[in-house]
Amino acid sequence: MSDIKLAAEARTEFGKGAARRIRRENKIPAVLYGHGTDPLHITLPGHETMLAVRHSNALFTIELDDVSEMAVVKDIQRDAVRGTIEHIDLLLVKRGEKIAVDVTVNVVGESAPGTIHFVEAQTLSVEALATNLPESVEVSIEGLEAGSHVTAGEIALPEGATLLTDPDAAVVAVSEPRGEVADEAEEGEAAEETTEAAESTEG
Repeated sequence: MSDIKLAAEARTEFGKGAARRIRRENKIPAVLYGHGTDPLHITLPGHETMLAVRHSNALFTIELDDVSEMAVVKDIQRDAVRGTIEHIDLLLVKRGEKIAVDVTVNVVGESAPGTIHFVEAQTLSVEALATNLPESVEVSIEGLEAGSHVTAGEIALPEGATLLTDPDAAVVAVSEPRGEVADEAEEGEAAEETTEAAESTEG
């Protein structure tokens, strides 16, 4: 996806008190690191950043003073109750560089009638160009029968991406609903009992 520009400011105050003041100003504390450089502590605009991180593996252009750096999000710390962003870790990247990222698995299609599917892996680990990171991959389960499964190696990846997850790892499995299986078993047992009772009466 295209990169997102964010105007950053250098951060000189640290600690919980300073972080709270920053967030009260509708800004987000962040750290920028990578390529052997010393970590650079910055603040990012709150609203713009919250919108930007909704996109998985978004590429950021961080503008600080007269310098622009490309970066991707490596970690987001959120408030456990409110879900608001408390801090962001950003990794410096360069054009032509490949990095490892996790991409979301999106299941599409409908499995065979009377079956349900289970997502065994919510994400896949892939390597791709930092300037062309995929957000997600699609897994089609259209028409799959009970007992079928889709492995990581069977999933089509975006152009330029290489799978890092074990290709034999199960991603989606299709099966019969457990409730229906149990009901059928009970019905079968009841039918057998009825048959046995009838045979005993006849005898």
